[in-house]
Amino acid sequence: MDCPCTVDPVVFTVTESLRACAPDEAAVAAICPRCLTVAAVPDASSPEPDFSRISVAFPDGEGAIALALALGLLDSLALNRSAIESALDAAERAGTDTLLVIDRLIDDPDVEPAIDLERRRDKLESLLY
Repeated sequence: MDCPCTVDPVVFTVTESLRACAPDEAAVAAICPRCLTVAAVPDASSPEPDFSRISVAFPDGEGAIALALALGLLDSLALNRSAIESALDAAERAGTDTLLVIDRLIDDPDVEPAIDLERRRDKLESLLY
């Protein structure tokens, strides 16, 4: 991971349908539980990811993977809009209320996003919904 945090990242396998949303279209990616930075991981077997390490509000399964990838793309809404839409759609199809989870991440004192998540959340709502 290329973040200043000293926390072990949550490593997860990216499903084929979400690879276009992953950094470098990687098959394996990781998200930092503190700053929410997402990075590609060299192909490796990944254990079952524990997304609850990020927050109790974070979903699990396919919804968690899609939301993690979307969070990694939020550094540039303009450049990543299509991929963000795809990832958020996938998360919602998996039963995740994405805006609610983002609201809870904003309020979580253990999460210190590398981006201004509150401002991005407002932009997401106006642009996508």
